[in-house]
Amino acid sequence: MKQALFSLIVLVIVSTLGLAQDFKEFDEGVAKFKQKDYDAVIESFSQILSNPAHNKRLDEDLYFYRGQSYYHKDEYKKSLDDLDQSILLKHYNLAVIHWYKARCYDGLGKKSDAESNYKEALSYSDKNKKVKAQILADRAQFHAKHGDKQAAEADLALAKSTDPANKEIAATTLHGSNLKVAATVPSRTAGEEKKTTQVIVKNNASDSKKQQAAPAASNPNQSTAVQQVNTGLVPALATAYKDEKRYALVIGNSNYNKDIGVLKNPANDATDVATELRKSNFEVQLITNCTYVQLREAMRKFHEKLTNGPRDQTVGLFYYAGHGVQYQDENYLVPIDADVKFEDDITRMCFPVQRMVLANMERSNSRMNIVILDACRNNPFPATTRSVSAGLGEMKRARGSFIAYATSPGSVASDGAGRNGLYTQELIKALKKPNLTIEQVFKDVRMNVLRLSGDKQYTWDSSNIIGEFYFKLQ
Repeated sequence: MKQALFSLIVLVIVSTLGLAQDFKEFDEGVAKFKQKDYDAVIESFSQILSNPAHNKRLDEDLYFYRGQSYYHKDEYKKSLDDLDQSILLKHYNLAVIHWYKARCYDGLGKKSDAESNYKEALSYSDKNKKVKAQILADRAQFHAKHGDKQAAEADLALAKSTDPANKEIAATTLHGSNLKVAATVPSRTAGEEKKTTQVIVKNNASDSKKQQAAPAASNPNQSTAVQQVNTGLVPALATAYKDEKRYALVIGNSNYNKDIGVLKNPANDATDVATELRKSNFEVQLITNCTYVQLREAMRKFHEKLTNGPRDQTVGLFYYAGHGVQYQDENYLVPIDADVKFEDDITRMCFPVQRMVLANMERSNSRMNIVILDACRNNPFPATTRSVSAGLGEMKRARGSFIAYATSPGSVASDGAGRNGLYTQELIKALKKPNLTIEQVFKDVRMNVLRLSGDKQYTWDSSNIIGEFYFKLQ
C-alpha cells in the first residue's frame, strides 16, 4: 500500500515537472519566433509534439506557431498541415490562420484557394479593424501580382479607410507586385494564453526574402519572456480605447468569524488591486470584508454599470480575494458572515461565481469580461463539509470571457507572508507594466509565481476573448 502511494506521488511530481518544462520550452520557442529563428522553433516544437506525455493544452499553439515558421521557410505544404491542425484544435485566431493559408496557397500557385482563404481571413477579422486592414493591404498585393489592378486598388483604399491610423498602410502605394506591409498580428503564445506577436507576411514576388519587422517598444523592467506591443501601434490603440468604459468590482474578505479565522492578505490585496486598476482607467467599486447581502448588492450595481455601458465598448472586471470553495461542481465565494454548519448551507450562505458573477457579466453590454479569483485556499469548513473539493474548479466561460485563478483547478494557494498574497503581489507588478496584452500580463504572473513558489503554485487562465485588451499603454 505504502509502495503504491509512494509510486503515485512520484508519478504526480514527475508529471507536474514535465508540464512546467513544456511551458518553459514553449516560451523559449516563442522567443525564437520573435527573433525569426524559425528553424529553432520548428525543431523545438516538433520535439514537444513528439512526446506522448506533453501538455496537450499547448497543441493548438504549437501547431499555430510551427505552421507560421514553416511558411517563413517556404515549406508551404507543411505549413498548411499545421495550420489546419490548429483549426481542428479550435485555435481562436482564425483570421491569422486563414491569412497564412492564403499566402501558402499563393506560394503553391493555387490562386483560387488563396482567394477563398483571404475571404475567410477577412470574415474572421470583422471585430478587429487593425488586422482587417492589414489583410486587405496584403490582398491588394496579391491582386496586383496577378494583374487585377482594379481589385488591388479597391482593397488598398479599403485598407486605408478601415485603419487610417496605420502609417505603414497610409504610406503604401501599388508598384506592381511590390506592396510592402509590416503586420503586427494578434496571436496566441502560451498554453491557454494569447499574445500580440509581430508577424511579417512575406512578399511572394521577387523580393520575398526581404523582410523587415516593425521596431518593438523596449522596457528594461519587463520580463524577457513577455513581448511588448509595437510602439507604432500605441497611438492608434490609445485612440481606439479613448471611448471605452471600464468598470471593476473588487472585493477582499479577510475578517471571517472565529470558526473560519482571519486571513491576513485579502483586504490588502483588494485595496492595492483597486489602486492599480484606477491607474488603468477603471471605475472601481471596492468592498472589503463584505457580507452576503453586501456582496449581492455590489454585484447588482456592477451589473447595472455594465448593462448601461456602450455596447462593444465596455469592459467588466471582477476581482475577489478571500475564501472560496468548490461544492457540487460550482465555485462559491465565502462572505464574512457565512455560518456553515451543514453542507447545504453553502448554497444558501455563499455566493455562486458561475450563476451570479459570470452569468450577470455575460448578460451585459461588455465586449470583454475579466474574472480574477485569488480564492483557492483550503476548505474553511472542514468539520461539517467533507464533500467540499479542494481549491476551485474550472468554470465554463462564454465568448468574450477571461478567467484567471491563483492556482490550477483543484489545487490550493497559501496566503502570503507580506502585505499581499503571492499571486496578487505578482499581479500588481504585472499591471504596472505598459503595453502588455491581457494574456501577457497573466503569463508574466504565472511565470513569477511559479518561480517564487519553488514550482509549487501554478496559476491558471481560461480565455475565450475576441480581440485585444491592454490594461495600460505607455
